[in-house]
Amino acid sequence: MPGSGLRRVMPRHPGVFLFLLLLLGLWMVPIAYMLGVAFRPSAQAFDPTIFEWPPTLQNFALVLHDNHLLVNFANSVVVTGGTVVIVVAAASMFAYGLTALRLRWLNPVYAILLTTMMVPITTMVLPFAIMLKQLGWINDYRGLILPYAALGIPFAIVILKAFMEDSPRDLFEAAMIDGCTPWQMYLRVALPMVRPAVAFVAIWQIIVSWNEFFLALIVMTDPARKTLTLVPMKYSGLYMANPGALFAVLVLIALPLIVVYVVVQRHFVAGLLAGAVKG
Repeated sequence: MPGSGLRRVMPRHPGVFLFLLLLLGLWMVPIAYMLGVAFRPSAQAFDPTIFEWPPTLQNFALVLHDNHLLVNFANSVVVTGGTVVIVVAAASMFAYGLTALRLRWLNPVYAILLTTMMVPITTMVLPFAIMLKQLGWINDYRGLILPYAALGIPFAIVILKAFMEDSPRDLFEAAMIDGCTPWQMYLRVALPMVRPAVAFVAIWQIIVSWNEFFLALIVMTDPARKTLTLVPMKYSGLYMANPGALFAVLVLIALPLIVVYVVVQRHFVAGLLAGAVKG
């Protein structure tokens, strides 16, 4: 029955719902404050209230006037889209070879990839910057797409490998008996079976790549190549000269992610909970 698996993992006790509701309220306070500052005059930015009435759009008008946001938005879309395609393709093929084709030589490679998940990204920013400069990829989309993909592939492999291992082995054997090539099994059997996991990995990578800041700050120094997450630096500093504009930019950065999540939230939740409701 559709939705029955989701209902099995939802808490039924009213106290649990009240506790979760309280946590949600606490989590929403910073977001509400961000919206409140974005829609108030700069002179009232530090007033001890969350919302001021009447709201104003002057911060958004200033941000749109001072920046080429469409260019920044397009750069973020190119970087994020390219990263997601590479991560999904590489991770799904690796997990397919490891679980369905049983390519044992991939096991040591998988173990090495897992160790990379233990290294914080901040410790790799400087080595990445030196390497990208030597390759001539500063102010180049490749300078962000390939590092983001390299950092996202290990996590994606872990998710997709777990799903493929739980998939019925009989389907792969039947496909081989029917004469399917490995590529046909990958496209027609493996990917359709792990579609929720692929959706989860894609959405997760969109969020991570869209919000990344440190590496983008070093790689994209040309204003025409800067991503959207670098725009807030213009309005922040030692004395935080224009907090209203700063929070207006943050709202514009978060808005595309909110729209994406609202559109695909069913697939995201299905991929997140599929492993919990198997059987």
